[in-house]
Amino acid sequence: MTHPLELSERILTSGIVDSPPNRVTNELSELADDLAIVESFSHCVALRTGEGLVAFDASGVFTGAAVVEALQRWSPEPVTHLVYTHGHADHVGGSPSFTAAYGAPTVLAHEAVAARLDRYAYTDGWNRRINARQFGGVRRQDGVGVGADAERFLPADVLRPDIAFRDRHSVTVGDDTIELVHARGETDDHLWAWLPERRWIMAGDFFIWNFPNAGNPQKVQRYPLEWAAALRDMAAAGADLFVPAHGLPIAGADRIAEVLDITATALETLVTEVVTMMNDGAVLDDIVHSVHVPDDVLARPWLRPLYDDPEFVVRNVWRQYGGWWDGVPSRLKPSPDRQVAVVLAELAGGAERLAERAAAAAADGDLRLAAHLADLAGWAAPDDPAVHGVRADVYEQRRKVETSLMAKGIFGAASKESAAISQP
Repeated sequence: MTHPLELSERILTSGIVDSPPNRVTNELSELADDLAIVESFSHCVALRTGEGLVAFDASGVFTGAAVVEALQRWSPEPVTHLVYTHGHADHVGGSPSFTAAYGAPTVLAHEAVAARLDRYAYTDGWNRRINARQFGGVRRQDGVGVGADAERFLPADVLRPDIAFRDRHSVTVGDDTIELVHARGETDDHLWAWLPERRWIMAGDFFIWNFPNAGNPQKVQRYPLEWAAALRDMAAAGADLFVPAHGLPIAGADRIAEVLDITATALETLVTEVVTMMNDGAVLDDIVHSVHVPDDVLARPWLRPLYDDPEFVVRNVWRQYGGWWDGVPSRLKPSPDRQVAVVLAELAGGAERLAERAAAAAADGDLRLAAHLADLAGWAAPDDPAVHGVRADVYEQRRKVETSLMAKGIFGAASKESAAISQP
């Protein structure tokens, strides 16, 4: 396997992504003296202090054990401290494996992580269904589902923070000082870690080698403008090594500063354009179809929209600054979708006519319109196999042409939903 720093430099120098930057191998690579990364989902980065290992993130519930095994092969020192960069499941779910191997390490996190874990327990079913749609129903190696049919979104024995802070916190382990800095970005409980003597940054998900995950349509509020500010703070630190929790590490102060500046500018520009249109009185529909990130920006090897989608970020900016109503009066207190669909089907001459028009729109390449019509047809005729066969086909076509995993997952789930009706 190509060393992560070698692959990172090759991609950034050439601008060509000739090998996936987001790898889930559970293999460990040394990045510097006393620093190693286990590339997983998410990565775990480990600092060897002489007085124990400090681990940044625990990876997920189904990868935590493999991560711990890799760390044990690297060093006989126990993990004495575990830093959560934020409370997402793929960063905290593997913590029980750390307890099993080392006893309970001291867990450090932002103060909002505990509330997030409580919310995950409260909305367990919702989060399992999100995963089933977003990731297509990921399966464990033993065949047990981690989507809607998983027993829990997070196991009950995920480690809770022992030390929680609000803005900044400094901890010294051995001769290493670690400064933890809170900033809102993908989440409200995110932090990044700065090791001033080593000039290293552990960035968590502030950088993921994809366009920033600032718009996820199934998740709570993201904070793109604050995210950009955090990237600028990290760039100003002058780090020589920058290690995200997804994707490849980046070496060299100038390279790091350039990458972070371009990413921050992309977020700032998008937010500014959305808010400017909001201030001018535009409704969400106008904004969504007017504000775009330039293609040359999205062509950057670390900004490709393969996970989130800039269009979703536009909607998230609207939600952050303007609330949930999209500005169209009929959608403030609407009729049920099926009621509207039945009336439109009557006017069109039947649900099958809507389905035919959906198929025609898809054949013309207008998959957005095709999806609207297919949904109307499906709502008007919820048990009609032929109608749902068309809907299944339309959404399968949408899934294939999308770049972002989130869109692919949602459209794929819609296709499967109708396929089950069309082929009982």
